[in-house]
Amino acid sequence: MGVITLTTEWRPDDIYSGIIKGKLFSYCPGAVVTDNACNIEPFNIPKAAFIIRNTFSNYPEGSIHLIFVHSEARKDDGYLIVRSRGHYFIGTDNGIFSLILNSDPDEVIRIDDGNPDNELDIFARAAAGLHSGRKPADLGVRIEKINERLPLRATIDKNVIIGSIIFIDSYGNAVSNITKEIFHRVSEKREFRIFVQSNKNFTDIISGHYSDVPVGEMLARFNSLDLLEISINGADISELFSLSVGSAVRIDIVDRTAPPNKLF
Repeated sequence: MGVITLTTEWRPDDIYSGIIKGKLFSYCPGAVVTDNACNIEPFNIPKAAFIIRNTFSNYPEGSIHLIFVHSEARKDDGYLIVRSRGHYFIGTDNGIFSLILNSDPDEVIRIDDGNPDNELDIFARAAAGLHSGRKPADLGVRIEKINERLPLRATIDKNVIIGSIIFIDSYGNAVSNITKEIFHRVSEKREFRIFVQSNKNFTDIISGHYSDVPVGEMLARFNSLDLLEISINGADISELFSLSVGSAVRIDIVDRTAPPNKLF
């Protein structure tokens, strides 16, 4: 049986965390409720989507994922149950579902509730309905479209890949939106140089492990998500290089006949 996960903007000691957990345990006794991620920066939909997209499939099939990030519905939004890949997602139709799934969902239900101003209760009751075995269509009205947001993708210009930092983990490692597939397709085993934030910060090696370079040196590696990650062995690169989400990453593929590329 699936579990109920929470991805929220709230601190662990926030009152809302206690309220939603209390409601879930009251409406569906015996349910397993767990924090997937909390304390996400308020209104940071891209970060929440990145976390959920890369974590939800690790939970048992049938799990129910509640999303409280920018969750107050605007006039033309609504509260949705989205079914995809054997999982259920409950949240606000603010574009986050398109970023999480990157594909068409199997089913979308707009939750039919008489009190649209209380999303905590709405989400808890919808989760309880699913947990009890009710079908999503029993809990609202089927709709065909959801609001969409375009993901930030790396771009390719001749022998240059231009990307950006999309996530910084607890160790300060900076994860980019440059995939292993794009890198290998463009580089074609040629020499390359990876720059981050400045022409002064670069490496021309893809490492397999942090320990492949001496402590204090910059490295680039493809992480478990097959995304290019920029790090410093034993240090927080985001602090040392003043990196944040949106910071630029550029990969120059060596073309001996072309002039050097300049981005920074």
